[in-house]
Amino acid sequence: MSALEQAARELASALHSAGCTADGVARHLGPAATAALYRGEPGVVLAVCDDSALSRLIRIFLVREPTPRPALEDVLSPALVQLLIDAGVLSPTASPATFSVALDVRPHVLAGRDFFVISDLDASMTDYVPGPDHVLGVGAASLSLLQATPTSPAERVLDLGTGSGVQALAQSGCAQQVVATDVHPRALDLARATLAANSVENVELREGPWFAPVAGERFDRIVANPPFVVGPAEVGHVYRDSGLELDGASELVASQAADYLSEGGTACILGAWAHTRGQSWRQRVASWLPAQGVSAWVLQRDVVDPGQYVSTWLRDESIDVRSAEGIARTQRWLEYFRAHEVEQIGFGWIFLREIGDHASEITAEALSHPFDDPLGPEVEEYFTRAEWLRTSDADAVLDASYTVRPGVALEEVSLADTEAGMGFAPEVTRITRTDGPRFSHEIDAAVRSLLAGLHPQGLSLRDVVGLLAASQSIGDVGELEASAVRIVVDLVRHGIVLPTDIVA
Repeated sequence: MSALEQAARELASALHSAGCTADGVARHLGPAATAALYRGEPGVVLAVCDDSALSRLIRIFLVREPTPRPALEDVLSPALVQLLIDAGVLSPTASPATFSVALDVRPHVLAGRDFFVISDLDASMTDYVPGPDHVLGVGAASLSLLQATPTSPAERVLDLGTGSGVQALAQSGCAQQVVATDVHPRALDLARATLAANSVENVELREGPWFAPVAGERFDRIVANPPFVVGPAEVGHVYRDSGLELDGASELVASQAADYLSEGGTACILGAWAHTRGQSWRQRVASWLPAQGVSAWVLQRDVVDPGQYVSTWLRDESIDVRSAEGIARTQRWLEYFRAHEVEQIGFGWIFLREIGDHASEITAEALSHPFDDPLGPEVEEYFTRAEWLRTSDADAVLDASYTVRPGVALEEVSLADTEAGMGFAPEVTRITRTDGPRFSHEIDAAVRSLLAGLHPQGLSLRDVVGLLAASQSIGDVGELEASAVRIVVDLVRHGIVLPTDIVA
């Protein structure tokens, strides 16, 4: 065990004993100061800190306040302070016998468990410019992937591009074995420290690019947060730049991941893609995927114009976009986008399920409306629903019985009736999930009647359609059945209606 790993393990034990966990810090600071901590406002946090041991630890490790060695030894111990200095966790400042943290040591709740993550400092609490070898902690992208990744039991999990080990930590509690890879040696050093801090022993770290460290192996789950920044083929910062043209990093991972999935395995990939002139983003991402063997669900969460995209990533590396350097780099990046006819950049998730010899099926959709629930459980249920649809022809859909998902809401929207000059006129009726990704579909009166007739122990869809046809004196039942199949398939795909066959 290296000095850094030993220091991380002993420091994490001391912090945990002092209540310096994510929940402990939140309780101690209160909601307003906790929100300020995550917004990067150290003054607000310091204003509520007292002289307790926990407050002092917050000042030292979260606010990064320079601290005299005697004060450090008082709240930790002389032996631990020396270990932290020797390992480079604490570094001397310009003031005599005063030290400040040189690495970010931060408590988090990941997959419902308390962890400590060791990473490089960022600009959240101090004026800091990340270097080319910067190793991220738990950033917005990591959180986005964590939120979207299942944590059901798995035998083998691959964390591709582990960085400081965030995704590997989250998967360590549900997997028998996690293999975590990275091309960046410094990232693996900090990942080892993170694993040591949390006494995690079922994660194996391997160095190498992309899938090379796991050539010929298969995994039940692949989790990938690649360096997906869309831009020129260069590497300014290892954690975000792939050295591949445009969106080549997302393409590489999406196109190769299925080769490393076990039978029925799932890949959860965070990615970004260019919207180029003359090609839809759906076509672009679909072209990356194999023609056979995967069920794919692609969700675009955000889309921005090139100017906003470039400014966001320049600020990410602490570049002032108003400076001469910022203006010059903005113009070069935007010229690159113009040369490649990039009109917008999308960001989201690519979920893959291995389906054997079947032709690949791809659903790509925008998910721009707000929702709070984690996507991980939805991903697994989505592929269960997709499998049912894949193995059910029109007759099977008609002969099945269904239930409307619990919690689904019927919304009836009326607007002021300008024609009559008074009252309200019905405008639209929607059926909307109140859980998960909160999918919503507009429906008419006929679909409303159809949904009202569904019951898990009741009639089949064919019989419900027959009753509707009889009640409305519709002679062509076949056309009505075909329409019902199309409608129910769409509603099953989004989990608004569930076949009783797959309801637990």
